[in-house]
Amino acid sequence: MSERTNRIFKAIADPTRREIFHALILASVALPITQIASNFEISRQGVTKHIKTLEEAGLVEIHTQGRERFCKANAEPLTQINHWLQFYAQFWDQSLVKLGKHLDKKA
Repeated sequence: MSERTNRIFKAIADPTRREIFHALILASVALPITQIASNFEISRQGVTKHIKTLEEAGLVEIHTQGRERFCKANAEPLTQINHWLQFYAQFWDQSLVKLGKHLDKKA
């Protein structure tokens, strides 16, 4: 597995980061960190750390405007995770087909 894929999994492993990412996806526009932080019962600094992890995974893009930092979701990296999962989905589909054939022979 690539380092980028590992960073994506690390980013989405935490429920707070998933909530932040989900909020940004729903907003579909860049939001200031202060606005994002106001939706969580953790410090602004805590939210900023979560956003940094999302940014390192490529799931959030940050730009500065004046004194405010704005975050925008980028769902494109999730396609890597989808490809990774597809391999296992195919594996399980094939395994279930084989199991069904085996059970049919026994019947």
